[in-house]
Amino acid sequence: MNAHPPELLHLGAADIARLLPPAAAADAVAAALRGGLDPEACPPRTQVPVPAGQLLLMPAAAGGRAGVKIAGVTPANPARGLPRITGGYLLLDGRTLVPQALLDGAALTALRTPAVSAVALRHLAARDTRHAVIFGAGPQAYGHLEAVLAERPLTHVTVVSRRTESADALAAHARTLGPDARTGTPDDVADADLVLCCTTAREPLFDGRLVPDHATVIAVGSHEPDVRETDTVLVRRSAVYVEARTAARREAGDIVVPETEGAVGPDHIRGTLADLVSGRSGPAAGCPQLFKSVGMAWEDLVVAAAVHSAATTGRGRET
Repeated sequence: MNAHPPELLHLGAADIARLLPPAAAADAVAAALRGGLDPEACPPRTQVPVPAGQLLLMPAAAGGRAGVKIAGVTPANPARGLPRITGGYLLLDGRTLVPQALLDGAALTALRTPAVSAVALRHLAARDTRHAVIFGAGPQAYGHLEAVLAERPLTHVTVVSRRTESADALAAHARTLGPDARTGTPDDVADADLVLCCTTAREPLFDGRLVPDHATVIAVGSHEPDVRETDTVLVRRSAVYVEARTAARREAGDIVVPETEGAVGPDHIRGTLADLVSGRSGPAAGCPQLFKSVGMAWEDLVVAAAVHSAATTGRGRET
């Protein structure tokens, strides 16, 4: 008798938010790295230009699971009242490749990127980090705010965004979570303990000379080699950490552009996320710490598997 595959579990945005809080997502990422997952071996993303923007294909297999995210990036969508990033994630059993779950791709991305940043922040940011400057006011900015508040005792948040209404809304939301929050300008990085770059900017957002030596900068907004949120000055000043050296040199304009200019060499990357988690590397003294993320398929897989496990075992946030 042929066995029937289990029914495919559908997990929407509300399910993902209910089942896995930011700190638990970060724990899953860190645990995967401690367990030996090698980000350097992760397949690169496939980018396919389409009339509306890009289709991204991101497959991965690890830890008894496999999966693939198909994401659409549509720059014109926000003006239509629609999300810029759309798509879905298909989670598979690693041994049989039988589908187990279909997850909302945008919601998964909005959870896993801050989770990765949170793991870096745990190892790089000072314990008494109080003032965060957030560039951007979209889903990633909201996700990073919640993730950081789970890790550090923020008392002040400054929001910098091209759209005043969006910046005001994020600042108001931040105040409901505890910190004093206001809108500001790029020069506010001069007083920051933590700078979060969560934008679609194609050019540097602020003057890297202004960032204090004690600050940590996390940049997550781009995955193209000619696009960046931070300038060459900051990269040259900073101890630099990435998810994987191969991915950073392929897709991280924040790293690729300064290397192409000859401002820094290939050995300027101090360490990777796995190095931080394992203790092989740590923060450098006397300079800013910069973590550059491009988003990798293994991260989607790890967080999707954690969401699925929470759904099938009855765990999740208290309601």
